[in-house]
Amino acid sequence: MFSLLEVSPLVLPKFGLVVWSLLAFLILFFVLKKLAWKPILAAIDEREQGIEEALLKADKLKSEMAQMASENEALLQKAREERAMMIKDAKEASDKMVAEAKDKAKAEYDRIVSDAQVAINQQKNAALTDVKNQVGALVIEVSEKILRRELSNKAEQENYIKDLANSVKLN
Repeated sequence: MFSLLEVSPLVLPKFGLVVWSLLAFLILFFVLKKLAWKPILAAIDEREQGIEEALLKADKLKSEMAQMASENEALLQKAREERAMMIKDAKEASDKMVAEAKDKAKAEYDRIVSDAQVAINQQKNAALTDVKNQVGALVIEVSEKILRRELSNKAEQENYIKDLANSVKLN
C-alpha cells in the first residue's frame, strides 16, 4: 500500500515549478497591464460605442422606415381617392355625353317626324286638290251633258228658268 511519505510526482507539483510559473504569470500580467490592457480596454470601449451607434442608427432607420411606410400609405390612400374621383368624373362625363346624345337623337327624331308630317300634309293637300279637280271636271262634264239634254227641249227650258227666278229672292 501506499505510504504517506511516498507521493506521486503527478499529485504534488514541485515547488520551484510553481514559483517560476507564478513569477512568469505575474511578469506577463504586469507587462500586459502596462502595455496591452489600456489598448484592449480602449478597443473594447470603441467597439461598444460602435455597437451603440449602430443600434442608434438602426433605431433611427427603423423609425424612418416606419415614417416612410406611413407616408407611402398616405400617398396610396391619396392615389386611391384621386383614382375614385377620376372614375367618378369619367362616369359623370360619360353620363352627360349619353344624355346629350339622347337629347340630340330626340331632337332629330322630332325634326324628322315634323318634316314627315309636313310632307304628309302637303301630299294630302295635293291629293285633295287633285280629287277636287277631278270632281270639278266630272261635275262640268255631267253638267254639260245635262244642259245639252235640257237645251234640246225649249219648253222644259222655259219652265226651268221660271223655277229659278221664283227661287231667287230679291232683297
